[in-house]
Amino acid sequence: MAAFDIVVIGAGPGGYPAAIRAAQLGASVALVEKEEVGGTCLNWGCIPTKTLIASSELFARIKSASSMGLHVDKASFDYGAMADRKDQVVGKLRNGVKQLLKANGVTVFQGTASFQSRHSIKVEPSGSGAEPVILTAGKTIISTGATSAMPGFLPRHERVVESRAFLGLRALPAKVLVLGGGIIGCEFACMLAQLGVQVTMVELLEDIVAVVDADVRRELRRYMEKTLGIRILTGVTLEDIKADDHGVQGRAGQEKLEADLLLVSLGRKPVTSSLKLENAGLTPNERGFLDVDAYGRTNVASIYAVGDVTGGPLLAHAATAQGLVAAENACGRYLHKNETLVPNCIFTTPEIGSVGLGEQEAQQQGRKIKTGKFSLTVLGKALAIGEPIGFVKWVADAETNQLLGAHAVGPHATDIIAEATLAIRSELTAADLAHTIHAHPTLAEAWMEAAHVLTGEPIHSAPPRKPAQ
Repeated sequence: MAAFDIVVIGAGPGGYPAAIRAAQLGASVALVEKEEVGGTCLNWGCIPTKTLIASSELFARIKSASSMGLHVDKASFDYGAMADRKDQVVGKLRNGVKQLLKANGVTVFQGTASFQSRHSIKVEPSGSGAEPVILTAGKTIISTGATSAMPGFLPRHERVVESRAFLGLRALPAKVLVLGGGIIGCEFACMLAQLGVQVTMVELLEDIVAVVDADVRRELRRYMEKTLGIRILTGVTLEDIKADDHGVQGRAGQEKLEADLLLVSLGRKPVTSSLKLENAGLTPNERGFLDVDAYGRTNVASIYAVGDVTGGPLLAHAATAQGLVAAENACGRYLHKNETLVPNCIFTTPEIGSVGLGEQEAQQQGRKIKTGKFSLTVLGKALAIGEPIGFVKWVADAETNQLLGAHAVGPHATDIIAEATLAIRSELTAADLAHTIHAHPTLAEAWMEAAHVLTGEPIHSAPPRKPAQ
């Protein structure tokens, strides 16, 4: 038996930062992980997918190099080598996390954790033959994350995969059927299409990535269909799904679809089944997630939960922020709340970044708003780098011009959304942003231009129409 001030269960982007922060505050900390430190994000999610996407985007740029006055003969790619590079990037970052945990004095246990009581946790080691370890915890932080949903109606076959299994492939199929037009499905679809894979996507809802602004959705879908050649079927279900050694088949409406592989992207479900939560007095909600208050606390005073397992924004950076807050609160520091302003980044082609209030959301709430939009097709830097795609858009209060939301679709949208997040969090107005000097030529100056539009004083776009006399 080993006693710790804090035990963190799950070493993903919520768990390992929580463990490090708690150790920095002087707590004795144990971190339990059943697979690899870094969790899904580092090992089978964010990092490996974005590494492959970077390769596919570069390949697409090489193929279009002639538009920039460059000539590349016989461009080709080696997907096995791309996968090797992906593994190298993941391995380097994983080892970095291990070193950070060691340097901060965090004790790492490899195994599956389960509650024996509110303050007692049993760890079943991953290796064979090892004896279970009992940990006593003053406080516990649950950060076990979520996993891909694989509904029962899907056939269980090696040609029917979710995102993690897909990342284990060493060669690409010629034709892929993507079930689900959410964030993960669209990211994979864009990557595959850029590498020459024939992609068909089936989405039950009336449009793809329903969580983002309608203008942004239109821009993304237009590019996916017209430029990348992805076939997108929305408002239909995929039925009669069959898989064998030759491929997969299904029916969308009256149309029969065939492919070499079915990539399933139907959301994620919390990982809690092995925790024996009932022994700690915890009960998941009707969706299977753990409810927490604004401070990260569950209904059990000594137990916190962070990240995907709480059902909040299923984003690594949200989990990290929640993990740091939970660690500080668990260590008895002045209580502070989780951040509620969380940027969302989607690594499709073109990229999407959004934060705060959406235009449609504001309308549903009955709020009076203004919007300011600036097209990247006329932005100097976007033209210079050969990517004049998309736009940025502000949403602001109609009376005060306080910035409430921001939406970007285009090159490096996931990078430039950081400025918009800070502006909204700082309660800046459109005038504040418009009067802030932005370096030229950069992509970020699009925010300044859009702010000028919102205030009715556009510089590099047409002035607003004057009302008829």
